[in-house]
Amino acid sequence: MKRFVFKLLFWIILLLFILFSIIAGLGYLKYKQAIDETSLIDRVKEVRANNNYTNLSDIADDYKNAVIAIEDHRFYNHNGVDFLSVMRSTYVNFKRKSLDYGASTITQQVGRLLYFTQEKSPTRKIAEIFVAFDLEKNYSKDDILELYLNLMYFGNGYYGIYDASEGYFNKTPDDLTLNEASYLAGLPNAPSIYSENDELGEERRIQVINAMKKYGYINE
Repeated sequence: MKRFVFKLLFWIILLLFILFSIIAGLGYLKYKQAIDETSLIDRVKEVRANNNYTNLSDIADDYKNAVIAIEDHRFYNHNGVDFLSVMRSTYVNFKRKSLDYGASTITQQVGRLLYFTQEKSPTRKIAEIFVAFDLEKNYSKDDILELYLNLMYFGNGYYGIYDASEGYFNKTPDDLTLNEASYLAGLPNAPSIYSENDELGEERRIQVINAMKKYGYINE
């Protein structure tokens, strides 16, 4: 009986390894095709050439802190992939039998925004991880955060923090108050929902504020 169980476990592990290898290989091919079409350096140059591209130094600290707190609180401590979050999300998705719970770091999200769609698939996730490693090799953490803040969608046709700040509050990103900053930081999670429903938008803003308190960016 024990021998049978060990053999069964061996074949299950082998099949999982083969499956992972196939997914990883397809993800790498997706990544390679993307960067062969447009290099990472060229894509970043394209983003920075936007008229409303905003430097990190011209964005309110409360907004930058709010984004890190709610999106990726270990951003400055990982190498592009937060493996603790990956394990947690894998467990949650396994329990829910879905791919709804993500674990993408800010760096991974920049990789997706530069090259890929919102498609939820293991191969896209692998591809964005490869881009994330390239980003971490070629750019500083501040550069990556700056790109992220200029690429995000905030609802109502606003892409990037400059357009969102002007569109929602009629002010530049360096003048955002804590309340405004925490509201905008919460929008990209579900922009069409939070920007259209004031009650849900406020609930999300409070989630951001609580995350900022939890990670020491603000006090009571």
